[in-house]
Amino acid sequence: MTSLADRAQRIQPDLVALRRALHREPELGLRVPRTQSKVLAALTGLPLEITTGQGCTSVTAVLRGAHPGPTVLLRGDMDALPIQESNDLDYASQVPGRMHACGHDMHTAGLVGAARLLTELRDDLHGQVVFMFQPGEEGDRGAGVMLDEGILTAAGRPVDFAFAMHVIANRIPHGAIATKPGPAAAASDRLAITVKGRGGHGAYPHTALDPVPVLCEIVLAMQGFITRRFDVFDPVVLTVGHLAAGAKANVIPSTAVLEATVRSYSEANHARLQRELPALAAGIAAAHGIEAQCDYHVGYPVLVNDATETAYALDAARSLFGPGQVFQSPTPATGSEDFALVLQQVPGAMMYIGASPAGTDLATAPTNHSPQAIFDDTVLWRQAALLTELALGKLGRPDQRAGVTDARSHAVK
Repeated sequence: MTSLADRAQRIQPDLVALRRALHREPELGLRVPRTQSKVLAALTGLPLEITTGQGCTSVTAVLRGAHPGPTVLLRGDMDALPIQESNDLDYASQVPGRMHACGHDMHTAGLVGAARLLTELRDDLHGQVVFMFQPGEEGDRGAGVMLDEGILTAAGRPVDFAFAMHVIANRIPHGAIATKPGPAAAASDRLAITVKGRGGHGAYPHTALDPVPVLCEIVLAMQGFITRRFDVFDPVVLTVGHLAAGAKANVIPSTAVLEATVRSYSEANHARLQRELPALAAGIAAAHGIEAQCDYHVGYPVLVNDATETAYALDAARSLFGPGQVFQSPTPATGSEDFALVLQQVPGAMMYIGASPAGTDLATAPTNHSPQAIFDDTVLWRQAALLTELALGKLGRPDQRAGVTDARSHAVK
């Protein structure tokens, strides 16, 4: 008999080839036609019901088991980032200013691997698998587009469980699996503030309404607002990443602007920030007799892993890779994920896998979204195997998994 780990390693070379082809041609946002074509080609010949999106270049593939049962959704995102890659790799990005710096090429290839493995076991499946190949995760709410287009009923009945995996370039040891129940990734919003004053000569500030010190006061007040108004055990992070005002030293500008990212880990704080941060900025500006125009853009909600499904997923990972390769994270990730939109409607979990090259110093390794980020594609078979195991555990009984043996003996490969 052949173990699931062995089956996954057998297709590893094909997954590496696909991943590297995707890495060479990264695409942005909701429209990733070349990526979509590569995915469709990789799925050719498999017994899948395939549809493509209207509002984005998504791919939805449905595998129907031989027996009735529940529906499991497995998701992989496909879009890249507007970053110039600085790695000297033979498969480095060939598109200037674009890079798979968050590992979505790994997610896509891993999901193709799961589709191949699960189709081999189709006769033993009690239910359906929906493979969700999603563009537009990096701020474009691609999961929301696919939800609007009916991904959760693509199999003809509602999805019962949903799982996804995300590669991490640092922090997690090579090949290890980690996640946690409850909040597992932050809500992420963007705040833009324009302070509107009245320009004038820098030598005569009393004749103008200078927006610059007002904007500076707002920046400092927001930091105090975060540390003094929110429970330290329900944290909020606010980082001002962009400040702009004026063009010459002796000219008072008419406007000054900032942009900030706002992260939170509970829906109560997420809602409160949307109300109170604009009010804070407006009040400070009003105290100086000028106006602050606030644009609070709500991004992704808190990603909340279902407790039962997280325990199930961690147990599935331990069965494949051994307990020493799997651990429960003590804290949530500070990044955000639009898979949160799926988990708002379906119980499930997102898992994280360490994809730094073996021997990397995890404390100093470049992070996801870095132009130097490197994801080691030797972990692709692990992604494919774990996604497969998560579906098998819901759709098959142990005595019905023909040809698949206990994989504990293959824990470290």
